[in-house]
Amino acid sequence: MARDPPRPHRPGRAEAPLRRQVVTVAADGANSLVQSVDWAAIAPPTITAVVALVVLVADLFVADRRKPLLGVVAIAGLVVSMAALLPLRDGDRSTFCLTDNPGVCSYTADQFTLVIQFLVLGGALLTALLSLRDTRDKLPAGEFWFLLLSSAAGAALLPASRDLATLVVALEVASLPAFALVGLKRGDRFSSEAALKFFLSSVAATAVTLLGVSFVYAATGTLHLTQVAAGLEDVPGQLDTLAKAGVALTLVGFAFKTAAVPFHFWVPDTYVGAPLPIAGYLSVVGKAVGFTGLILVTVIAFPGYADIWGPAMAVLAALTMTAGNVAALRQSASRTWSAVRLLAWSSVAQAGYLLVPIAAAAYSSDHQIGATVAYALMYAVVNLGAFAVAAVVARTRPLNRISDYRGLYARRPLVALAMGFFLLCLAGLPPGIVGLFAKVTVFSAAVDAGLGWLAVVMGVNVVIALYYYLQWTAILFRAPEPATADEEAETAAEDTRKGIPAPVTVAVALTAAVGVVLSGYPQLVLRFAAESLF
Repeated sequence: MARDPPRPHRPGRAEAPLRRQVVTVAADGANSLVQSVDWAAIAPPTITAVVALVVLVADLFVADRRKPLLGVVAIAGLVVSMAALLPLRDGDRSTFCLTDNPGVCSYTADQFTLVIQFLVLGGALLTALLSLRDTRDKLPAGEFWFLLLSSAAGAALLPASRDLATLVVALEVASLPAFALVGLKRGDRFSSEAALKFFLSSVAATAVTLLGVSFVYAATGTLHLTQVAAGLEDVPGQLDTLAKAGVALTLVGFAFKTAAVPFHFWVPDTYVGAPLPIAGYLSVVGKAVGFTGLILVTVIAFPGYADIWGPAMAVLAALTMTAGNVAALRQSASRTWSAVRLLAWSSVAQAGYLLVPIAAAAYSSDHQIGATVAYALMYAVVNLGAFAVAAVVARTRPLNRISDYRGLYARRPLVALAMGFFLLCLAGLPPGIVGLFAKVTVFSAAVDAGLGWLAVVMGVNVVIALYYYLQWTAILFRAPEPATADEEAETAAEDTRKGIPAPVTVAVALTAAVGVVLSGYPQLVLRFAAESLF
């Protein structure tokens, strides 16, 4: 049977010029398989992974009283990984490229990669600060730090992945340790249940993703994203249905990871059952992983099928923000419900906002993706700050109910002011200017793409969210109820006696300071909304 000639490679916009790429040439002029590796480009995830292994091995030899040193090593490793991003600021560095086509690479450190890696490693660093005290008292130190760093390494690798195989591997390296982190509270039934739900939903998402990737490979004969895009433009008629099914299944798999409706059912119970810092980690880094994967496959690999995934993303965005806000509104009506559960539903609603620019990219231009990146940076700072304050409250109020925040200003004025600021940023109200501008940027992306109906749905949801964000903010500054005055006095005395651990104080202060700076100079993150990231 005659075979069709191989399709010529069509370089896409996402292909960056190579640097430090060396391919050895044999005597007969044929390219060999030996090539140099740009170690500087792959340094951030590599350093994180190496430190994870160092911590795991060191845990075997370090005495119990010196276990806190493992946390210090982990934090230092994350700081060094973030510092490794500085030499890459010019971007456009690639490695692990095809020897017969150096323009097609598996790892690219462009501007998009560096921004997401900064978000991931920064989120992991704040999670580590919040976890230092827990690893001394409640959690096994060695296992915890190894799992956290391993997950962060996978999450940092994912935005640089430019082929479907590397993308799936990075996704699993980020996800598998997270299962264990959620269930690391030994003997806690809720923690085990949360880990099981998270595991089952994530395994199902991975299976669907792998099935979709296999269909795409069968239809195009390649796994590199830019070559997939070129191959999907010229799919033989008998493979067209297979290609469409592959695109749809791949997107469904990533929708699980982003907690988009109807794949969000695991979020509330997982956040409540997980250790509090890990809940914050999942709400920021876990979402960054899912949205990064969605952006890479839609904008780079599947642009030719924008007429399929564009409407799907728009509908998912509308459903996700609506379901999240309605559930959070119901949650806020009962003061005895968990504040962490309310933050969980809020994160589902925020995921809907993050989906809007991805949907808009199908109708206008890829520049809309910058709005998702800008919004993700704002959300990461203030949401981790909210979880840091929740960690402060949980020291004396382990149930962490919404009613436990009543009178927080009387007990800890600075912490209450920080929490109020974080909630106003999430609501998009002054003085949280960065939250307001980020929402306007996302709203504008929908309008510019001609998705007026989606902009209307977003506007209605923003108004709905104002109710529970402002209600929670008001609770912070109310006086304690008379019936609980003695309890408040006892709690205040216990607060004074225990104090706030220094790492938690640093986490609250750092997130609040960054939030204030971004509110004063929102262009630091909003500039990404006006730039091409690929």
